[in-house]
Amino acid sequence: MLVIGGGAAGLFFAAEAGARGKKVRVLDHAPRLGAKILISGGGRCNFTNLHATPANFRSENPDFARSALARFTPADFLERIERHRIPWHEKESGQLFCDHSARDVLNMLLADCGNAGVEVRSGCPVRGVERTGNGFRVDTAAGPLHAPVVVIATGGLSVPKTGTSPLGYRVAERFGIPVVPPRAALVPFTLAERERDWTAALSGVSTPAEITAGGHAVAGSLLFTHRGLSGPVVLTASLWWDPGEPVRVDLLPGAPAFLAELRRAHPRALLKNALAGRLPKRLAEAACAHLLGGAGRARLAEAPLARVAEGLSAWRVRPQGTEGYRTAEVTAGGVDTRNLDSRTLAARDVPGLFFIGEVVDVTGELGGFNFQWAWSSAHAAARAV
Repeated sequence: MLVIGGGAAGLFFAAEAGARGKKVRVLDHAPRLGAKILISGGGRCNFTNLHATPANFRSENPDFARSALARFTPADFLERIERHRIPWHEKESGQLFCDHSARDVLNMLLADCGNAGVEVRSGCPVRGVERTGNGFRVDTAAGPLHAPVVVIATGGLSVPKTGTSPLGYRVAERFGIPVVPPRAALVPFTLAERERDWTAALSGVSTPAEITAGGHAVAGSLLFTHRGLSGPVVLTASLWWDPGEPVRVDLLPGAPAFLAELRRAHPRALLKNALAGRLPKRLAEAACAHLLGGAGRARLAEAPLARVAEGLSAWRVRPQGTEGYRTAEVTAGGVDTRNLDSRTLAARDVPGLFFIGEVVDVTGELGGFNFQWAWSSAHAAARAV
């Protein structure tokens, strides 16, 4: 069988299928394998999240991921990590990272492939896939190859410098399988000029926040940039955001009660100074000026606290867009899962054709969820071939 794509999902599938006695060949167009693995998690690979559930993933078919995630869990992958004696740590909220380098995960996958007799060929671009009488013909730069089973693990379009390709989407469409329009996800927001009038001066300021997008509330660190908003909470919110829709940003949870208590305790204090007790000083000053104009230097006794509380705890902003695939962690959308078997990741109407990993319309939140989908989907397919 042929696996097209030598990233996380493709290599894990190959190792699993090879260990079960299958003859597997992996093809990847890039000269070096696993580029996205190596840059993930700041170079330490956030290889899973202990709390991964279907609720952490977005898809047009929300229940699709349930079967694969249940049959190969974060604990199962962690057992592989420990079997290879890779040191790891939990950073926060179930996010697991390598202690040393993401290369440890890539080396583990390549070692498992080698031990299972898998042939891995890098620098071998695939030009197309066609159906034949007894399987598939795969046209490559090195000539045609034939196989009864083809597994598409080509990833998405994010981080183009790693050599991303739309090949997986083209293969799906060639066989009549719809593709949910791909888009950049886990990516910073850009803001319109009217919003940047007051936020651009805050570039580099970070603060805890809660963002609600598409009905999903997520919390974490927000970073102001010269073009808009970034930080972990923004990246996760971008997954649930639909272009053109507003998001709600809470920069000061419990603002009404907090401000009322401050007024009772320190009525003569300047509002901006009082806010600096809970917010970064630059943000407190800029927010006061933005919300109150010339009254930004008002004392708590005179300041319109209801307006301030509303502006800080329910900032309604409509992102102009995102920074795009260049800085996106993943690609949302992809091969429509309504045309795949949820237990095997096989194309329902094309026997022998499988789609796994990021190329599929299953996209996780920030924090190791997308790697877990790569492992789980690859494991499900490997058990089926």
